[in-house]
Amino acid sequence: MTHASITSTAADHGVTLYTLRNAHDMRVTISDRGATLVSWWAPDRYGRVADILLGYPDCEGYQSNPPYFGGLIGRWGNRIANGRFTLDGADYLVDRNEGNNHLHGGDAGFHLAPWRASVEPEGLRLTLESAEGDAGYPGNVQVSVLYSLDDDGRLSIDYSASSDAPTPLNLTSHGYFNLNGGSADIYDHILAIAADQYLQIDTQLIPIDAATVAGSAFDFRQPAPIGPRLAWPDLQLKVAGGFDHCYCLRPQHPGLPVPGQIRNAQPLREVATVYDPGSGRLLSVSTTENGLQFYSGNFLAGVQGRGAGAYAKHDGFCLEAQAYPNQINGPDAEAVILRPGQLYRQTTTYQLTVR
Repeated sequence: MTHASITSTAADHGVTLYTLRNAHDMRVTISDRGATLVSWWAPDRYGRVADILLGYPDCEGYQSNPPYFGGLIGRWGNRIANGRFTLDGADYLVDRNEGNNHLHGGDAGFHLAPWRASVEPEGLRLTLESAEGDAGYPGNVQVSVLYSLDDDGRLSIDYSASSDAPTPLNLTSHGYFNLNGGSADIYDHILAIAADQYLQIDTQLIPIDAATVAGSAFDFRQPAPIGPRLAWPDLQLKVAGGFDHCYCLRPQHPGLPVPGQIRNAQPLREVATVYDPGSGRLLSVSTTENGLQFYSGNFLAGVQGRGAGAYAKHDGFCLEAQAYPNQINGPDAEAVILRPGQLYRQTTTYQLTVR
């Protein structure tokens, strides 16, 4: 496999930007602040190049980054109800930064941290040390993320982590995509997700139960445009202001426990595709994870991004591969606990092609 070349550029606020460039001049820019996906420049079917990621015009916006544009999320992607969990008989309270709940690692999550970057033959590696007590979590955690871009337009994100004490861990990438390059909203994007169930949520966006997708707005087992589904009279859509739900991905095999890993391992398999008919860009998502959060950019209105005007609701979407939200408080909590001597591993890929 041929890997992209990597160049670096010093930017404001002590940030360094790294650009991965493949043989077809596809370019992905990553910041060492938050291990953040900043830009992804790619051609459409006519050869016109555009940035398919939402984000800020400069490094200033990423200093706080309320929408989590492109951030590497940890220690916990998504929500923990009431910011509380019990681990080995001890109760923990972590940052409550969304009402009473914990969201995306708290007020100073991994998406805001300075990561150490190194260029390797396989790609760009970023590492982070999260100290015991960060956001209220136990254990000192060592995290490593490897970004690589190949000549087939595949951006791979390989995660690994270890800890000196038991701690919950659920990492994900929070890239916002718009395959038309921001020339319109995402209504025409055609989405498919390989899942028969999704997690219904309460008014605080905490999962309450698994439900079948059949007969609902959430059924993307066959490709369907996002816009018409957003208009369905579905109570779950009303609660979230659109889609902000975790899909229970089909396992490729039952997932027997693997020694040294923190969860029932799945092979890397394709779990979703998104196609933009106007540009011809097709995004394919593969992951080893059990959950995929589909978020339709419900809170983007008024956020000033790279364009002349502010973003509007549904100007971008996220497909975040992860464990289930609030899983640490559910019956499968042990699967998301990283214990000493274990190794957290996850791989998610986003492949961009044109047709």
